[in-house]
Amino acid sequence: MDAQKPDLSRQEAWAALIARGILGLLFFMAGWFKVFELGVLEHARRFFIGGYHESWIPLWLLWALGTVIPFVELIGGLLVLLGYRMRLVLPVLGCLLLIVTYGHLLNEPLFDITSHIFPRAVFLIFLLWIPGEADRWSLDGWLTRRRARA
Repeated sequence: MDAQKPDLSRQEAWAALIARGILGLLFFMAGWFKVFELGVLEHARRFFIGGYHESWIPLWLLWALGTVIPFVELIGGLLVLLGYRMRLVLPVLGCLLLIVTYGHLLNEPLFDITSHIFPRAVFLIFLLWIPGEADRWSLDGWLTRRRARA
C-alpha cells in the first residue's frame, strides 16, 4: 500500500462503526428508558393517547404504536449496535422515524426535527447508503467472512 494513499476500506469501516455505534445507542437508550424506566403503558398514555386522542388516528392504533415503538427502538438499537441484520433493521427504524415525524407534525405543523429525528435520520441514511461490506467490524461482516471461509 502506498504511504500517500489512505486505506479507504479501513476508513469506511471506522465510519460505519462510529455511525452504527451512535445510531444504535440513540435508539437503544430511548427504548431502554421507555421500556424499563417510563414503562410502555405510560409511554403510550403520555405520548400517544394524551396527544392524539382527538386526531383522525383510531384509539387502538395509538395504543398499538405507543406500546410497540419502545420495543422496536430497544431491539432495533441493540441490533444496530451489534451490526446484525442491518439491511432489515435499518428500513424498519427508518419507517419508525417516518411515523414519529408524522406524529410530531400532526400536532405541530412547524415542529423542529433537528433535536432527535434529524440526527437519527442522517446516521440511518448513511448506513443504508454505504455498502454492507464496508462495515467489516459488524456481526453481519463477521458472519459473511465466516461463511466465505467455509
